[in-house]
Amino acid sequence: MRFIKSAVWLCAAASFAACSAPEESPEQTGLAQQEAALTTGTTQGCTYSITADSVPGTVPPRYSVSLSRAASSTCPWPAASVTLDSGSYAFPARALLANGYGLAVTYTGKYSPSGSSPTSCSVRQIDPETLAVVRSSGVAVWLGSGNIYSCNLDQTDGGATLVVFGTKNGRIYGETGSGSNYVATYYDFFTTTTAPVFYAY
Repeated sequence: MRFIKSAVWLCAAASFAACSAPEESPEQTGLAQQEAALTTGTTQGCTYSITADSVPGTVPPRYSVSLSRAASSTCPWPAASVTLDSGSYAFPARALLANGYGLAVTYTGKYSPSGSSPTSCSVRQIDPETLAVVRSSGVAVWLGSGNIYSCNLDQTDGGATLVVFGTKNGRIYGETGSGSNYVATYYDFFTTTTAPVFYAY
């Protein structure tokens, strides 16, 4: 997985030159990235985790995404948990990033049981104390004509800029480049509402 992640940064760093990752289907790459994604992180002395589970009694089954904070001697706030989403008909891929600027999470969702309905990625900034959503954004294929298979997190500029990356099929509105891999760069994510810049390869 380090190779796949390196491939993302190699493409982004080389003036968006043409670049290719190992031969894998988008679904295989998405599952592999989901396994590699960080789902736990620490900021301000507190440890946070993002999890997914089935919603009891739902037919067809739906899945929820929850964020929790563990109690510890270094954390100024008590243990807490909040449900971020409970409407996906596909098991969500998830990621969490915590740094000195704050807390960010991503998760995929498919919001119709129809086999042709698209899967998209939610991007959220979370208040570390209240666990409330501070900023909402997302990554989706234009006009719902494709899927976002994974949405992992990284950072640049010392943590000020959030980077969401993963695999897809279809075209994200406003993207440059082309291909089944994407990078969404949110400059100053924690302090502004600047729209992301999308690149595909």
